[in-house]
Amino acid sequence: MSARLLWLTVFFVMVAEVLIWAPSISNYRKTWLEERITRAYLATIAYAALPDDAPLRALGLQLLAHTGLHGIGLTRGGQRSLMVVDDMPPKIDAAVDLREGMFVKWLGEAFEALWGDGKRVLRVLGHPEGTSDVLIEIVLDEGPLRAGMIAFSARILTLSIAISLFAAGLVYLSLQWLMVLPMRRITGSMVAFRADPEGAIPPTEAMERGDEIGIASRALAAMQADLRAALRQKTRLATLGAAVAKVNHDLRNTLATAMLASDRLADSDDPEVRKVAPRLYDAMQRAVSLCSRTLNFVSDVRPALKLEAVPVRALVEDVAAELEGTGGAGRQDNRPGEKSAAGSFGLGASAPGGGARIVVEAESDFAVVADREQLRRALANLILNALQAGARHVRVAAGAAQGWARIRITDDGQGFNPGAKERLFQPFVGSGRREGTGLGLPIARDIARAHGGDLALVSTGPGGTVFELTLPAPEG
Repeated sequence: MSARLLWLTVFFVMVAEVLIWAPSISNYRKTWLEERITRAYLATIAYAALPDDAPLRALGLQLLAHTGLHGIGLTRGGQRSLMVVDDMPPKIDAAVDLREGMFVKWLGEAFEALWGDGKRVLRVLGHPEGTSDVLIEIVLDEGPLRAGMIAFSARILTLSIAISLFAAGLVYLSLQWLMVLPMRRITGSMVAFRADPEGAIPPTEAMERGDEIGIASRALAAMQADLRAALRQKTRLATLGAAVAKVNHDLRNTLATAMLASDRLADSDDPEVRKVAPRLYDAMQRAVSLCSRTLNFVSDVRPALKLEAVPVRALVEDVAAELEGTGGAGRQDNRPGEKSAAGSFGLGASAPGGGARIVVEAESDFAVVADREQLRRALANLILNALQAGARHVRVAAGAAQGWARIRITDDGQGFNPGAKERLFQPFVGSGRREGTGLGLPIARDIARAHGGDLALVSTGPGGTVFELTLPAPEG
């Protein structure tokens, strides 16, 4: 790149010099001829001032001969006198009138003289410098003029090359400092990052420049930092997946043993034990399913969905009971046979967000087509997320709109900070709360998308947070 810039600079400077040389060589030719007109005029003045003495006249003719001209003619006041230096003047090949001022004409004649052989004889007419009533006519060879033009062009060429190299050197050094070296640093960092993105190579140094290179360097440094963080996270996920895969089998065997023991509790004589046994069995069954689903998440395997009609209101009640842990969630029941769009559940003091209330706003027969356990898990994650944010009231509103079943979870918690909003659905990053694992919201969104829907953050702030879970509306 640097070499190309150097040669391009030399080329463009030379082009500029050629554009300057063309009018310069034309002006040089005109000036050279004007000087010969002036010399001839001065020689005629000196010759005319000599007395008629023969020896002096002979010296005057020698003076005219030293002008390098074949002949001189002078016209003053309409009277013309001819002073022939040569006894046999040569044949005239071209005439040049210095009184004509056409630039294009002078430029063409200059190129014609330069590219010719210099053997022509010119007849030149012009006014001497400082006079307007005197017309001088001279006859001369074109060879000395052409030789002078070639020497002048050589000087221009030499100067142009020197200027080109000097300017190119300055441009080269400037570009090296301003562009090439920074770009080499950027490309070198990109190549090194591509070769070993997870290695301990130093990150790209962000340049504090306001131009495009500075912007590119800062963007590259930020991108590399983000990619390294993402790769480290992927590595942790892979490690977690391997760990879960190793312990999943033993954990499921252990839970299976506990489930067998819980079956015996159902035959206990103690009514309280018999009451708790089914919930204990369900809890262990969900723990087994949780192990499998966590393994599926880290291995990026979508679980097989068992679709069925799931009443949203009853499912929220089960979630509240699950969060309560012992079935101690209070509930405002509707009167028998009454179809209501609202229900309220209170969490005991021992549950997460103890003392909070969960209000569901949905028709008792409103159902969505989904996998019950997967949807339960998604709603549990969303409600638990609200309780961990300090919410005292959580409202779950469900209904159908525009061909979608929409479940909106609204809480009055503290909301998310602006930084957390950007990475809300990133595993192990999430909301940034210490009590969270960073998997709740990503898993909930994956479940929604597995059903053909989605999970989106509608709004968040100091007054609370709103999530909306959308699922395809049931047909009919």
